Amino acid sequence: MPISLLKGENVSLSREDPGLSLIRIGLGWQVRETDGEDFDLDSSGFLLDADGKVLSDADFVFYNNLVSPCGSLTHTGDNLTGNETGAPEDAETLKLNLTTVPPVVERIAVCVSIHLAEQRQQNFGMVTGAYIRVINDKTGAEIARFDLSEDASVDAAMVFGEIYRYGGEWKFRAIAQSVPGGLGEMARHFGVNVE
Repeated sequence: MPISLLKGENVSLSREDPGLSLIRIGLGWQVRETDGEDFDLDSSGFLLDADGKVLSDADFVFYNNLVSPCGSLTHTGDNLTGNETGAPEDAETLKLNLTTVPPVVERIAVCVSIHLAEQRQQNFGMVTGAYIRVINDKTGAEIARFDLSEDASVDAAMVFGEIYRYGGEWKFRAIAQSVPGGLGEMARHFGVNVE
């Protein structure tokens, strides 16, 4: 049984699944029935140092940069429609090889943003059923899951969770922190040079 987390809680992935090396981070959501433009939600990952900043702009992994320079974080591709049918498949996925993450990287922030949110007047308050889950990519076993509560955020970007090092272990923390300004502002927050 996967561990179900609440906002702010964490779990040791290393203890729950000893020998864990390859993980899949599944993200899903449903959009509320509304008039107007379709929703396009995008996942992204940021490899961060002790100061909470990317080592380089290329350590921002998203639909236009699918693999980190070290090769440890991979985005499996952009899903333009989300998980609207309620099917069990994740809407978007990131893959992480824990054995190849450079020692200087202390955490990997996993985020979701709404593409063209300002133009389409969309925000996370219009999204339901959002979740993040961590899966052993070798066995397919789900280790931990965080179902985001309905906080009706008016923002268009959110940090869903993070994978981080602590005392020689890899852990996962449930975050659900909204970020004003969308993907660009979130990237700037993590030190990416956004033009």
